[in-house]
Amino acid sequence: MKHRSFARQSGFTLVEIAIVLVIIGLLLGGVLKGQEMIENAKTKSVVNDMKAIQAAYNGYVDRYKAIPGDELQVTTNARGWPNTVGPLASNGILAAPIGSTFTNAAGENQSFWQSLRASGLLSGDATAVGVPALPTHAANGTIGIATGQVYGLSGTFVCASNLTTKQAAAIDVLVDGPLPASNIGNTVGTLRAATGAAPLAPVAALPAATAYNETATLTPWTVCMQI
Repeated sequence: MKHRSFARQSGFTLVEIAIVLVIIGLLLGGVLKGQEMIENAKTKSVVNDMKAIQAAYNGYVDRYKAIPGDELQVTTNARGWPNTVGPLASNGILAAPIGSTFTNAAGENQSFWQSLRASGLLSGDATAVGVPALPTHAANGTIGIATGQVYGLSGTFVCASNLTTKQAAAIDVLVDGPLPASNIGNTVGTLRAATGAAPLAPVAALPAATAYNETATLTPWTVCMQI
């Protein structure tokens, strides 16, 4: 009498496969959630940086009764500050042309950052000049200032460059509140934004109303908030 031996076939049961799929789903969900948290942290950090400069500006005006960057170099040197640049005149108006926002041209633009740093209201090297003196933000862009007519509003503005559409939209919501149904918020409120080649310096005119469409191919955004 011959006995036939049958090799046992091994494999996954439906229950095991289901468990594996659930684990994979949880892992993917965790990764996506983690990426979302990182992205949210970046946008909040950019807003916090802009508001910190706003607070430093107001703190300087309150402490010295003068606008940072608008004081003569002899005045700042008398305080023992190692400033290397200064405006030609002090007239109670900060002169930071929109075109020099991210180039940090010599004059009141540069002395603005030097004065805030020398006073201790903002961190950084008080002797730095040019583009290297500009603060950077968590979204791999730079921060600059502009005065006059900026994106259809008048005043002094702090601007952040090189933002994605998602980041620009999130910053707009954090500063101005929920977006309208059209998803267009770049032309209303105290925060204005435009898209173009980086680093995009703001212009005087109101930018084109553009929806924050994350699926569209848009070049980086620049956002500007009134101080």
